[in-house]
Amino acid sequence: MRTHELVLQWIEKQLSDGDLTLGGRLPGERAMAEQLHVSRTSVREAVRILEAMGVVRAGVGSGKDAGTVVIAEPGSALGSTLRLHVATRHLPVADIVETRVLLESWAAERAQVGVPALEEAAALLDQMDEAPDIDTFLALDARFHVALAQAAGNSVVSAMMASLRGAIENYASTLTENLPDWNATSTRLRAEHRAILNAVNNNDGGKAAQLVAAHIQGFYAEAGVGSQAAGNESNAGSLSAHNGAQHGP
Repeated sequence: MRTHELVLQWIEKQLSDGDLTLGGRLPGERAMAEQLHVSRTSVREAVRILEAMGVVRAGVGSGKDAGTVVIAEPGSALGSTLRLHVATRHLPVADIVETRVLLESWAAERAQVGVPALEEAAALLDQMDEAPDIDTFLALDARFHVALAQAAGNSVVSAMMASLRGAIENYASTLTENLPDWNATSTRLRAEHRAILNAVNNNDGGKAAQLVAAHIQGFYAEAGVGSQAAGNESNAGSLSAHNGAQHGP
């Protein structure tokens, strides 16, 4: 085991044991190095890794923002990792789309009516109607889908959804160049978003799951992505998402 991994292991145990909690601060670099009998360079490397993972935020200087604070931003860290693997083509976009279908179908079926996430989703749809350009539309679209997932109340699914969306957001933007008529597509997508949200608000989780699966699969099919997600309705069907119509990102 490399030295910095010893530091990571120690910090993980501190978190697991409750000795470190959200908002708490890690001991100073020198104190940790002395306590663990490692070099300050090893401590510094471990902190950098934790920062990249979205577990801590390292501050400099003095005052209330100084020191290394424990935070929780798993979505951003997972998203960065996924983006890199998509860029290396190790993770095919088609597989990520299929995973989105499974996760979002599950979340749409279990979304809880009346939660703040659904209010946010409704507000995002209004903003989408006024989006001045494609990139703004797609950014709002991503936030809508994440809000919808958050309404299911599962923090792991929410983090994974945010990560998956972030991993293919740039790719989705590029795909719009393949669409024959963006105005027609965006009009259809907005209608589909509202239908999904209406189904959730009407406590029809099964219909919401079917609609969101069709919505995701269809956008990529229209844009020319030969994804397993578009043709693998049997998997999505196990999560009440078996409709194979072709619409939406």
